Amino acid sequence: MHHPTILRSDVTQPFFIELISRTDESRRAFETNPRVLQIVANGLSVERYRQLLLELYHVVWHFNPTCAAAASRLGDQHSEIRYFLYDHMMEEKGHEEWVVNDLEVVGIGRQDLRRHRPSNALLALNGYNYWSADRRNPCSVLGMVYALEVIASVYGGPIAAAIKESLLLDGDRGISFISSHVTMDAEHMAELRLALNKIQDSDSKDAIVESTIFNFEHFTRLLEAI
Repeated sequence: MHHPTILRSDVTQPFFIELISRTDESRRAFETNPRVLQIVANGLSVERYRQLLLELYHVVWHFNPTCAAAASRLGDQHSEIRYFLYDHMMEEKGHEEWVVNDLEVVGIGRQDLRRHRPSNALLALNGYNYWSADRRNPCSVLGMVYALEVIASVYGGPIAAAIKESLLLDGDRGISFISSHVTMDAEHMAELRLALNKIQDSDSKDAIVESTIFNFEHFTRLLEAI
């Protein structure tokens, strides 16, 4: 499997711009993946959409605990990142219930949700994010945040529209989680840009780049698995 090269840090530009440049190959690989293109063009069957929501539930459920693990490891030299994570976790609190609501619209109850076994791609994604926050570099969590918010804000709209059309859903019923995060995560990206530009040390920058690339790649694998 081809892995994008993690270029070294460039201290001459704001890190947010640097991060975009160093991870753009991975973003474009997600954007041009045949499975992603198929979903945007044709939506999903109800069976596959149920599977997507079941997977998304576990992405969302683990988002705040991963951020909390990272925040607990950040020293005072990264206090501003720690406070960013505190605020961000409050904004994301309870969003897994939005996924539950969408699942109920398409016929999946909480008992079915509890029986769902996450895909290997999702287990790898969550496992890496916890491990990287705890053992690699806690700033790496910003790579997870960046990748997931790019996916939601840039690609969530077309994906939600295609699913709504293919399943003949009424309004935002059944797609409330995906559609609501299009605008919400565009706003979050402005806040994330400010946080990323506070990162000065090259080790943290490289950890964030690695995390971003991993999250783009394994979210792609997640979509391929449904």
